[in-house]
Amino acid sequence: MRLPRTVRTTGPLFAAAALCGSLACVPPAHAADLGHSVLAAKDGWASATTGTTGGSKADAAHTFTVSTRAQLVAALGGKNSGNGSNATPKIIYVSGVVDLNTDDAGKHLDCSAYATDGYSLPAYLAAYDPKVWGTSEVPSGALEDARAASQKKQADKVQVNVGANTTIVGVHGGTLRGGGLVVKNVDNVIVRNLSFENAADCFPQWDPTDGSTGNWNSEYDAMTVYGATHVWVDHNTFSDGAVPDSGLPVYFGRVYEVHDGLLDVVKGADYVTASWNVFRNHDKTNLIGNSDGASATDAGHLRATFHHNLWQNTVQRAPRVRYGQVDVYNNYYAPTAGDYEYSIGVGKSSQIVAQNNYFALPSGTTAAKVLYNWGGTALTASGNSVNGTATDLTGAWNAANPAKQLGTSAGWTPTLRTRVDPAAAVPGKVRTGAGAGRL
Repeated sequence: MRLPRTVRTTGPLFAAAALCGSLACVPPAHAADLGHSVLAAKDGWASATTGTTGGSKADAAHTFTVSTRAQLVAALGGKNSGNGSNATPKIIYVSGVVDLNTDDAGKHLDCSAYATDGYSLPAYLAAYDPKVWGTSEVPSGALEDARAASQKKQADKVQVNVGANTTIVGVHGGTLRGGGLVVKNVDNVIVRNLSFENAADCFPQWDPTDGSTGNWNSEYDAMTVYGATHVWVDHNTFSDGAVPDSGLPVYFGRVYEVHDGLLDVVKGADYVTASWNVFRNHDKTNLIGNSDGASATDAGHLRATFHHNLWQNTVQRAPRVRYGQVDVYNNYYAPTAGDYEYSIGVGKSSQIVAQNNYFALPSGTTAAKVLYNWGGTALTASGNSVNGTATDLTGAWNAANPAKQLGTSAGWTPTLRTRVDPAAAVPGKVRTGAGAGRL
């Protein structure tokens, strides 16, 4: 598969950015308040304890405008942004489209640039065809090792680590294309007003044991919050861009899935607020907790708030939750018929509160599909509307699934909310206010 090329933009702003030298630049005037903004008190879990201020205390020497991958990495603190260890307060304005599949000179890299150790897709398909390999074991051997090495080579380029005390803001159509941000084991990060497009993995793995027919599984998220704390993700637009799943090839009877999550919160991450974002045209959208067996790291953590977000034409995981106390309120769901599986996944030891959300379900789709029980026991769901009608989501699920009943109390009551709109007001407010470019 060939990743889409970036169209280069020219003009005074980009010329000025090129002259910044050390990248210490004066940000666009209208964006200054966004760079210095902090999360309001009581605005979701990210406002708990110390709150979330990102890089708002950055001085002029650590305020940057970037328009290339190399500039972004340098602003974050070094080669490939290292391990995200640069905790100096910094504000980074992303201007225009930044293609993350580029070398340090700005040359676009397609999938062949990352293939190593003799990997090729035709050889991989021939070796692990179920008719040859079988269906009882995950691929192993030299070609699988080469696939994993190639995948890591791409990840080192397109997965950009973010350090503590950082604010990243999109300006002038600020977009990250072909990869994503990794906020790993750090504290105090803000990401706003960005578009994330097509975080595509060139080297998905075939797993014949995944489900009844096997699946292709990819590695990269558009944004991953991994073991991090106090992260505010606000007014962004996440999608597969110009490479939707509908355009991907099919091998072994399954879509050759090059996309993973759009925004995942995993590995003991805590205190996250996702507000006023658009998640569009994607399958596995938001995963909170990535393993049933991760109680040692996840129990008592994974506290996240999702409010005033739009999930449009998404298939599942909006969000799917394990362990965490997750507050899901005032969101707008607009799935389409066909591939839609569910919206809110109630997983192991999850404690979800879902209130005053609006679900615009396609014709023929019942309210029983809004939830799915992935081994959870209960959730609190109230004030929700399905196609304009007040609906008991838990009751609808239980009526259709007598063998997988859910209780009606998550066991906690959210207090970190600045306002709660009636469900009827949610579609209008979210349609006009959510996503990049709406600040």
